[in-house]
Amino acid sequence: MKTFTIAAAAVAVAALSALAAPSISLAADSSVAFNAGVVTDYRYRGISQSRLKPALQGGVDYTAGAFYLGAWGSTIKWIKDGGGGANAEFDIYGGYKGEIAKDVAYDIGLLTYQYPSNGLNPSANTLEVYGAVTSGPVTAKYSHSTTNLFGFANSKGSGYLDISATFDVGGFAVTPHIGRQTVKNNGGFSYTDYSLAISKEISGITWSATLVDTSTSAYTGAGKDLGKSGIVLGAKLAF
Repeated sequence: MKTFTIAAAAVAVAALSALAAPSISLAADSSVAFNAGVVTDYRYRGISQSRLKPALQGGVDYTAGAFYLGAWGSTIKWIKDGGGGANAEFDIYGGYKGEIAKDVAYDIGLLTYQYPSNGLNPSANTLEVYGAVTSGPVTAKYSHSTTNLFGFANSKGSGYLDISATFDVGGFAVTPHIGRQTVKNNGGFSYTDYSLAISKEISGITWSATLVDTSTSAYTGAGKDLGKSGIVLGAKLAF
C-alpha cells in the first residue's frame, strides 16, 4: 500500500492548478469559480465514501446575483464494494440565496447525486431538496430526498438535519458540526455524525484537518468500518 501524506496533497493540488480556467464572458453580476483538491478520506455525512482511502475532488460554481448553479465530483469506492460499477460521484446543484432579515440569510435548492453505471438495484442516484438558514456563525440545514436515498429500497422521504458553525480562532476557521441522517423505512440505518474541522488558507491553498465520528458501525465495505472515528486531512485550491 502506498503511503499518502498531506505533502502529496499539495503536489496534486499544485498540478491541478496548472489547468487554467477557460476565458468566459459573464454578465456584470455573475461569476465562475473552480476548485480542485485532495483528501486522505472522502467522508460524507460521517461515512467514508472512499473506503478510508484518499480521493481526488473538484468542481465548478456559477453565480448570477442570488442564483447559483454548480457541479462537483469525487473518486469513490463504496459502490464497487456494494457490487456496483461506479468509481466516481458527480453532484449537480442549483438554488437561490437571500436574506430574511439583517444578519439572517437563507438558501434553498436542489441537489442530485449521480453515480454513472452504478449498477445497483435500487439505483444509488439520489435527488434531494434542501433549505438552510444562517444567523451569525450558525447554520441549520435540512435535506429531504425525493427519490430513494443512496440505494436504500423504499427510502424516499429520508432526511438529513445538519447544524454547524464557523468561528475565527487566531486566524484559523474552526467548524463544529452535528448531523442526523434518518433513512425512511430503514430505521436501523439511521445514525448521527459529528465533526470538528480546523482550516486555514496559505498561499492560495486551504489546508484542513477534520476529526470525524458517527454513532454507527453498520456501514462497512471490504471488511472495514466506514463510520469509525478518524482524522481527515485535505488541501483545496480555488481558482
